[in-house]
Amino acid sequence: QVQLVESGGGLVQAGGSLRLSCAASGRTFIVTNIAWFRQAPGKEREFVAVISWRGGPTDYADSVKGRFTISRDNSKNTVYLQMNNLNLEDTAVYYCAARWGYSDPPRRPDDINLWGQGTQVTVSS
Repeated sequence: QVQLVESGGGLVQAGGSLRLSCAASGRTFIVTNIAWFRQAPGKEREFVAVISWRGGPTDYADSVKGRFTISRDNSKNTVYLQMNNLNLEDTAVYYCAARWGYSDPPRRPDDINLWGQGTQVTVSS
């Protein structure tokens, strides 16, 4: 089994920054990609960013390009999402997600094998 534990959400003013963390444990050798999705109230869960678990390629949703950065610390089996210049539309529950069995990066919720518990990010004006 693989376990994902997220942390780092909270309340921030527009224009501010937050860093989310996703710590993976267990049989992490099977993981191919770690992604972040988010879900705002009344909306569908949407892709935010993804990184290859073994390091390397990253991809972002157009809405966060240039503001968010996904990275990985191999020594800690942890993936980070650095979020800068946050705006009101970034308010959502953010989910860390793992994919295995396929090497291509996930961009849809159906591509995900395991979800984290979610962490709330609220941006205020």
